[in-house]
Amino acid sequence: TCPKVEPDMLNVHLVAHTHDDVGWLKTVDQYFYGIQNDVQHAGVQYILDSVISSLLAEPTRRFIYVEIAFFSRWWRQQTNATQEIVRDLVRQGLGMQAGLLVPASPTPAPLLALTADLDFAPPGTGRLEFANGGWVMNDEAATHYGAIIDQMTLGLRFLEDTFGSDGRPRVAWHIDPFGHSREQASLFAQAAERMGFDGFFFGRLDYQDKSARKEKMEMEQGVGPPLSLVRSTGVLPNIYNPPDGLCWDTLCADRPFVEDPLSPEYNAKDLVHYFLKLATAQGQQYRTNHTVMTMGSDFQYENANMWFKNLDKLIQLVNAQQQANGSRVNVLYSTPACYLWQLNKANLTCRPALKRYERLSYNFLQVDEAMAVLQHHDAVSGTSRQHVANDYARQLAEGWGPCEFQVTIYNPLGRKVDWMVRLPVSKHVFLVRDPSGTVVPSDVVMIPSSDSQDLLFSASVPALGFSIYSVTQVPGQSPQAHIHHPRSQKPWSRVLVIQNEYIRARFDPDSGLLMELENLDQNLRLPVRQAFYWYNASTGNSLSSQVSGAYIFRPNRQEPLLVSHWAQTHLVKTALVQEVHQNFSAWCSQVVRLYPGQRHLELEWTVGPIPVGDGWGKEVISRFDTVLETDGLFYTDSNGREILERRRDYRLTWKLNQTEPVAGNYYPVNSRIYITDGNVQLTVLTDRSQGGSSLSDGSLELMVHRRLLRDDARGVGEPLLEEGSGLWVRGRHLVLLDKARTAAAGHRLQAEKEVLAPQVVLARGGGAPYRLEVAPRTQTLLLRLEHQFAVGEDSGRNLSSPVTLDLTAPVDTKHGPHTPSFSFPAGLHHHHATAHGNPHLLGLSPMGRGRLDPVEARFPQSLSPLLQGRGKLSPFSSCCCCYHQGKPLKCHYQE
Repeated sequence: TCPKVEPDMLNVHLVAHTHDDVGWLKTVDQYFYGIQNDVQHAGVQYILDSVISSLLAEPTRRFIYVEIAFFSRWWRQQTNATQEIVRDLVRQGLGMQAGLLVPASPTPAPLLALTADLDFAPPGTGRLEFANGGWVMNDEAATHYGAIIDQMTLGLRFLEDTFGSDGRPRVAWHIDPFGHSREQASLFAQAAERMGFDGFFFGRLDYQDKSARKEKMEMEQGVGPPLSLVRSTGVLPNIYNPPDGLCWDTLCADRPFVEDPLSPEYNAKDLVHYFLKLATAQGQQYRTNHTVMTMGSDFQYENANMWFKNLDKLIQLVNAQQQANGSRVNVLYSTPACYLWQLNKANLTCRPALKRYERLSYNFLQVDEAMAVLQHHDAVSGTSRQHVANDYARQLAEGWGPCEFQVTIYNPLGRKVDWMVRLPVSKHVFLVRDPSGTVVPSDVVMIPSSDSQDLLFSASVPALGFSIYSVTQVPGQSPQAHIHHPRSQKPWSRVLVIQNEYIRARFDPDSGLLMELENLDQNLRLPVRQAFYWYNASTGNSLSSQVSGAYIFRPNRQEPLLVSHWAQTHLVKTALVQEVHQNFSAWCSQVVRLYPGQRHLELEWTVGPIPVGDGWGKEVISRFDTVLETDGLFYTDSNGREILERRRDYRLTWKLNQTEPVAGNYYPVNSRIYITDGNVQLTVLTDRSQGGSSLSDGSLELMVHRRLLRDDARGVGEPLLEEGSGLWVRGRHLVLLDKARTAAAGHRLQAEKEVLAPQVVLARGGGAPYRLEVAPRTQTLLLRLEHQFAVGEDSGRNLSSPVTLDLTAPVDTKHGPHTPSFSFPAGLHHHHATAHGNPHLLGLSPMGRGRLDPVEARFPQSLSPLLQGRGKLSPFSSCCCCYHQGKPLKCHYQE
């Protein structure tokens, strides 16, 4: 169990740990094997070798490990004898928690089938303890919540399969991500019953927030919703580093303990005095008689004996002062779980191209190692070095290889989708046929200022299935592609308009810029001006020497500069699309597009290479200016799920001293940002994680690209120049205009459709037709369901109502309406799911991912005896069920 503490003393918990970035200044493989140590000295395989040896040398020593991407690779290289030794270290000191029901392995108990008594009990913790348990320590700003769940699943599944319940992490350990999101905390809270997290520790937070917490003694505290099930959060005192002067690693230069008084280097007495003073001061910032010190940092413990030998001496000499001088400080080896247990006993209840590649790969790769690695806080955030970013992209590309099967369009959603397909084609005439062989309407559209052209056709794809369309070149016919008509910018030119049955967009005849958006269905009209601007990146000024770089966004002035006051425009109108092509400069252009039946305006922008020959780093934004009176408020999503209200120049928990009026009001935007005056709402959906803000009433902006000339001195050691293919970035913003009370139905369903967009795979024609001849496999399936809407979010269609799911009653599939539905493309036997509202299936792995919408859930016949149980989903609640080899296990419903 946990080490003994002294109830009437200040107990200092020493947490020996290493923080091993899964890619940053070096690639994942370079870090693991210890290659290119001239860039950064780091070899994870040697760290784990050394730690295991040091733990065996002294039974009081403890150590925690976090990054399962590295540990799993190391584990697979060990002998059976070494693996048994490690299992014993993980088991040592393990105590059964009261009220915990643990099913037999190999069921993934931490995720799916645990029922824990809410009363606290001593945690089971070995001398080698795992914290967090994800494949990586994911970023919290730029990640989608589905990808977070998937990478956590991958890591926790490995720990369960390898160590059973002994390896189950007790705490969330997010010590290095650059800020923290509400949705991340909510996921940890909802996971409390399934992952067993009792607490959440983090290292980085706003310096003003940290100062306020110290004054109020709130560095550790019990919490309410959404963290109520996690019970406690803790801010680590030194981010995750050791105290100054107490780093005993080969990478540090601090003096080791010299306890021989005859040595001229004798320093033991001074070090003990320094430590006691430090511990006493730190203890005054915490509410209980327990405090924590992290003893380790980036890639430390390659020579673990050096660390542990000095920590042994520190513990022995400091504790000896209790008898010698009446000291009230007790030092001990500990872990986050043991530290948290004592607190509870004390009644304390940028790189835009890579970001898009990550979001696109999420649809196919799902619970995949390459996809999990991309959630690391130095990967999807864009704060790795250039060659490391290239390596992340390489790993994704290798993951895509096996996905190139004979499918034209794959739909990962749990409902039927009609999708406009665009294919670059040569100058010929083409016929497009659907899966039944029927010719479907198609168009060829010329690309302005180019000899290229696109073939367009609308495809219908079943839920969680695919459709194969054939494209055939027609011999002997010349193409008659639709020609773009250039528009002049003369004052007497008529207003340029594109529209479909739902949306009308007007463009200024003088500037060529978007000037008005109209929702024809709801009779809404809003003046909207959209243009591209750029901030001049700071190189330091009289207030601060801080420059803008990979980590830091800091413009040198508050107002951005226009890329261009006008755009050269070209118009195209066909039966399948209406487009206005805008050319702002040699490095910035945009296509504003409407397809039939589309309830949003699509803006496809292309930016790059950003010119820096003038010596100015540039940070490019797309800005929308309206007449809406927004009173300093705007709204962003949290990891693609919850919506958070943002107020300019304001923080909820402390009085803000705003020193950066632009950057200090920027927030992560994973899928959407919107402004509203209470009646009308303008929402912009993104296709990747971006930074966004509303710096003046009625305005919102999104950063689309950056190219900088200076390193911001935060560790990367190179400027964010985006060499190679990263110089050019193309992306999409979807603009929705709605009444505020019904807007959620539009932006939530459309955002889901964008995240899980249909994927197009091309293969040579003439092959054998596809036939489904796959026998059901016996396997473990994880079924995740969640309610898609928040309480009271959509009053127009009653989509926020609780949902009842019944997976027990079979239905006659030949009668009654059964769309939209969750379905597999073959081998179907139906189970009925009654639904009042809009639930969706967050995931079904390993077979697939989907969304469960009213009125029916369809499952393969092999699953029919497995899917048993009833449950109720409240708005924004979730549940997990596990079925293993034909036997249903427990389901958990979290409201």
